[in-house]
Amino acid sequence: QVQLVESGGGLVQPGGSLTLSCAASGVTFQNYWMRWYRQAPGKERELVAGISSTGGSANYADSVKGRFTISRDNAKNTVFLQMNSLRPEDTAVYYCNIRKLWTDYWGQGTQVTVSS
Repeated sequence: QVQLVESGGGLVQPGGSLTLSCAASGVTFQNYWMRWYRQAPGKERELVAGISSTGGSANYADSVKGRFTISRDNAKNTVFLQMNSLRPEDTAVYYCNIRKLWTDYWGQGTQVTVSS
């Protein structure tokens, strides 16, 4: 059974940084793209970043380009999201995602709050 467990969220001031982690199990991690999504109150879930199975390719939402970096450690079955220059509008619950055989799997999410 696929399981994803996010960690690393918290409260940070505008301009600050956080690094999120997502540990995967029950899946051959190195075979799949991994993605981070976020959902702010009253808004739809949106794609933040994705990274290829080898880590050689990544893509980002326009709103986070140049500030967020996605990476992965296939030896540890973990994907990361380094978030710099955080803004109040980055406040959301962040979820990692894997799509296996046309089924989306999600973690429980981790709250990121950017506020002074």
